[in-house]
Amino acid sequence: MKGRVSSTAAIDPWGVTDIKDYSRLFEDFGISRFADALKQIEQPHLYMRRGIIVGHRGYEDVLRAMQTKSKFAVMSGFMPSGRIHLGGKMVMDEIIWHQRMGGDAFACIADMESHSVRGVSWKQCKEIGVHEYILSLVALGFDVDKGHIYFQSANEKLRNLAFELGTEANFSEISAIYGFSGDVNISHMISVLVQNADILQPQLSEYGGPKPVVIPVGVDQDPHIRLTRDIASRMRMFRVEKRQDNNQKPYISIREKQAYKGALEAVASRIEAPKKVYEMHIDVFGIEASEIDRNILDIEEIVRAVELEYGGYGFFLPAATYHRFMQGLTGGKMSSSVPESYIALTEPPEEAARKVKQAKTGGRATAAEQKRLGGLPEQCTVYDLMMFHLVEEDAQMKEIFEECKAGKRTCKACKLEAAELMHAFIKRHQEERERAKEVLKEHEVYKHWLQI
Repeated sequence: MKGRVSSTAAIDPWGVTDIKDYSRLFEDFGISRFADALKQIEQPHLYMRRGIIVGHRGYEDVLRAMQTKSKFAVMSGFMPSGRIHLGGKMVMDEIIWHQRMGGDAFACIADMESHSVRGVSWKQCKEIGVHEYILSLVALGFDVDKGHIYFQSANEKLRNLAFELGTEANFSEISAIYGFSGDVNISHMISVLVQNADILQPQLSEYGGPKPVVIPVGVDQDPHIRLTRDIASRMRMFRVEKRQDNNQKPYISIREKQAYKGALEAVASRIEAPKKVYEMHIDVFGIEASEIDRNILDIEEIVRAVELEYGGYGFFLPAATYHRFMQGLTGGKMSSSVPESYIALTEPPEEAARKVKQAKTGGRATAAEQKRLGGLPEQCTVYDLMMFHLVEEDAQMKEIFEECKAGKRTCKACKLEAAELMHAFIKRHQEERERAKEVLKEHEVYKHWLQI
């Protein structure tokens, strides 16, 4: 594929990534462990409880908003290049959970990306977007009355924002991040900026202004998150930093990135603490070390308000949660070009059950070995299906794991159980998809999509 990240890159948002050692993500890419955030969530999603969401960037702002009942948003996107499968369902589940936690929810159909990267026609993008992705999203529980679903190509505000963001990005930087070679098409590069705009769009004034936003994604999408955080920072008028003087006493520095007439003075006039105002920055003193973080939050609010008054965006740096990948049913990677490796939400329930029965397991070569040595659930695609999608109760999942490890559970029995659960889930989901059509028909904004 043209424009794909080189083989030396560890994470590729457009390639098939097979990450075996997730601990390296924390060391090599600065991703934080989600286990630390989990303690602060009252009713975590099962992906959080079971360690399926492994990491995050900047989720602290979202946690704070949830805890204080402040405004926040959740946003993620889907590239309409093929059938919606269980991998896409994971992202939908995470969007819906955050929406139910009080987040303003945004779901993007990335047709500009699909057209430029995969060569999918505009007509196909619309058909796949509606009949595969949007119907399943609504069927899974997305509240269309409170959320926002859109196609990139039909969103003028998004394209205008992408153009603005382009003033803070350059060819060399994007090429370095994504490993673009000289033959990548320009539309592919533009689609990167459109995705940056997707991530920052929930903070526009039309949607209530700046707020923490979380992007639930697989770890392969981290390059998009890193670039967007960098660009969001560059779009800010001011930078607020924690510093220490020569006597190791903490203070806060507010630096104006360029001269906005009157803006720095406006910030200074609203800060009541002891301060010294320079030509392009302000130093705020007299802060106890234990209070520095709270004071930074207070000053950030002042700075953000001034930015908005002077025509800026005041962006929060977008946060992200990263989930680990499911194994393909045939073992190894899940690939859209290998139908036997995945289960689509729109395929016949009988076909989905058949695939489960033929899936690779973590069982031993013989029943005797299984009983003596126990199974290997960590290598079993059937176990993954149950843990990710089919078994709600943690106690039941723990029992399955322990029985497998102890050799008390046979692969045949496990497959039959999972196949029955999968058949029931797909059947129920497709019934919900029919009800989703009725929901969209009743919605003035979305009803025309059913004619596509």
